[in-house]
Amino acid sequence: MYDVIVAGAGPVGLLTADELALSGCSVLVLERDREPHPPLSELPLGLRGLNAGSAETLHRRGLLEAVMKVSGADPQQVGADPDAAEAPRPRQLSHFAGMTLDAADIDTTVLPHRLPGPAMEGFMTSLAAVTTVLGERASALGVEIVRGAPVTAVGQDAEGVVVTAGGRQYRARYLVGCDGGRSAVRRLAGFDFVGTDPLFTGYVAKVTFADPDQLPMGFNLTETGRFLRTPLEGHVGMMDFDGGAFDRSEPLTREHLQSVLRRVSGTDVVLDDVHLASSFTDRAMQVTTYRNGRVLLAGDAAHIHSPLGGQGLNLGLGDAINLGWKLAATLHGTAPEGLLDTYTTERHPVGAAVLDWSRAQVATMAPGPNAPALRRLLHDLMRTTDGTTHVHRRTSGLFHRCDLGESRLLVGSSAPDFRCEDGTRLGELLRTGHGVLLDLTADQTLRPTAQRWQGRIRYATGPVRDSLGFGALLVRPDGVVAWAREHTPDTAEFETAAARWFGAADR
Repeated sequence: MYDVIVAGAGPVGLLTADELALSGCSVLVLERDREPHPPLSELPLGLRGLNAGSAETLHRRGLLEAVMKVSGADPQQVGADPDAAEAPRPRQLSHFAGMTLDAADIDTTVLPHRLPGPAMEGFMTSLAAVTTVLGERASALGVEIVRGAPVTAVGQDAEGVVVTAGGRQYRARYLVGCDGGRSAVRRLAGFDFVGTDPLFTGYVAKVTFADPDQLPMGFNLTETGRFLRTPLEGHVGMMDFDGGAFDRSEPLTREHLQSVLRRVSGTDVVLDDVHLASSFTDRAMQVTTYRNGRVLLAGDAAHIHSPLGGQGLNLGLGDAINLGWKLAATLHGTAPEGLLDTYTTERHPVGAAVLDWSRAQVATMAPGPNAPALRRLLHDLMRTTDGTTHVHRRTSGLFHRCDLGESRLLVGSSAPDFRCEDGTRLGELLRTGHGVLLDLTADQTLRPTAQRWQGRIRYATGPVRDSLGFGALLVRPDGVVAWAREHTPDTAEFETAAARWFGAADR
C-alpha cells in the first residue's frame, strides 16, 4: 500500500508528489497520457506565466534556477541584486481584460515587508518546462509514475482508497486528484462542482498565416470578440462569445478557425495551415470542499475558470504547496487535530477569488451596448495609483493572506526572504520541507524550547541583514508565517503556535 496516490502528472500533481516524497511518504502518480510532454504542453500552446508568488515557491524548494533555465528566463529580470539594500520596485505587471498597466504607478509604501531576493518577479514558461523539472525532482525522490493509466474507479473506506487505473487496482491511504478540469477523480469520488456557465468559446492555435500583417500583436478587443497575437511564430488566440457552444462539439478545422478569426478581428485574414489547436471556455466552477474523506483535490480538478490573466497554473501550484506538508504530517501522525481540513479553509477562498477575477474580466470584454462604457470606466480606474496597486496585489501571488485567526504583523502572509549575515536565505532554509523558527533575539531565547520540535521545525538564528523589526518568526513549510513577534518573544506563545501547526512537542 502506498501512502498517497496522485492522479495526474502535470505541474500540480508532480509538485504535490514532490512535497509528499520530500517528507518521506511513498507516492504513486497515475497519469492518463502515455507521453510526458503532449504537444499541447509545449510552446506555443503550452505557454504559461508564473507569477512572483510561484517563483517564490520554486525558490523555497531549490527549483527556481532550474525552471528558469529550461524556460529561458533571465535571472536578472526575475530576482534582485543580491547585495541590494531593499526590494526593487515591481518591474512587471499583469493585465486586466487585456488592458495593460504601468508598474511605475504601483504604490510600494502599501506593500510592506518585502526584502530583496532571487524571486521578485514572475516569468514566462511552458507546461512542458515546469513538468520537466518537477518530474526530475520526483524521480530523484523515489516517486513512482505510471503513464497511460486513466483513473476509472475510486473507492474508499476507513483504512484507505482503492483506485482502478489502466486496468489495475492500486491501494493507498489517501488519493489526491490533480487530473485537470474534467477530473475523473472529482466525478468518481462524488464532489459537488458548482459555478457559472460560459459566455464564450476560446481558441489557441499554432497556424501559418498567408498575411500575418493584417493582425497586430498583443491583445485586440473588437466589437465581436477578442484576438491575441504573441511574438511566438504562428501563435494566435481568439474569444468568440457564442455561449461556449462550440467547445469540443466539432473538430477544430482550418475553415472554422479562419471563420472565427475573421469575425472577431474584422479582417479577411487567411490561414494557410493549422498545425495544432485547442478550445476552452470561461466556465467558472469550484468544488464546495477540497476534501471528501480520504480523497482530496488540487489544481483544475478543484476549480476551473478562463485563462484570462494567467492565474490557473499559479493557483494550482499554491494548492499543492499548501496541501503537501499537511497531508504528510497527517500520514506521519504528527499533525494536530484538524490540520488537513485547513487545506480547504485556506485554499477555497483563494480559488473563489480567482474565479470572480476571471468572471469580472469576461464581463468587461463581452460584446454589447453597455460594455464599452464599463471598459472606459475600469480603464480610468486602473490608471490610478490605487487601481494599479490593487491589480498587482491580486495577480502577483505575493500578498494573499491566510486567515489564521490573528490579524497582527505578518501572520498568515508569505514570509520575507530574510538573509543571514553568512548569505543564507530563509528560502534556502525551507528547502527540506520543514518549518523554520527564525530566532533573532540576541540570547537565542527560543533555542531550548524549539529543540522539542526537532525534525519538524528547523531552528535558525540571526543576525540577519534586515530584521524588519522582528524578534522571532515561525514559518510553515509552505512559507506562510504562522507566528511572529516584534519584541522579545514569549516562550509560551511560541509553544502554542508550534503545537497548533506542528502537533504536540516531542512526538
